Amino acid sequence: MPRSNTCEQLRLDNQLCFALYSTSLAMTKVYKPLLQALNLTYPQYLAMLVLWEGDGITVGELSQRLLTDPGSVTPLLKRLEAEGLLSRTRSSADERVVELRLTAKGRTLQQQAESVPACILKTTEQSIDQLLALKQELVSLRDSLHKAI
Repeated sequence: MPRSNTCEQLRLDNQLCFALYSTSLAMTKVYKPLLQALNLTYPQYLAMLVLWEGDGITVGELSQRLLTDPGSVTPLLKRLEAEGLLSRTRSSADERVVELRLTAKGRTLQQQAESVPACILKTTEQSIDQLLALKQELVSLRDSLHKAI
């Protein structure tokens, strides 16, 4: 097949968005077996990370931390509640607000999850310093992009 005269700027391998996208896919695939052992999906794991940091938050606070809208986390939270990992209750001060609390099972799962970061670090074949620098660059990029949205 003849090669087209594609502009260098339009080559797939020159796209930052593709590098980020394909890396995200690979990272999620690395997490999958680790999280399957915990009976969690990747989005559920992210929600649990936030809850392990501070129990007793609202759905709105959780969605802010995950940079998503509350409606998109509700189905995920319902599944976590059905698994017995958290409870969702309406606030007595404002019934529109739903508060999230870890159950004993949810707190116990944290201990099981403590090995996940070390497994990920080993798989990346990068030093902690390299990964921290990369993370900071990505957070800076994300913050700049959020300003443009």
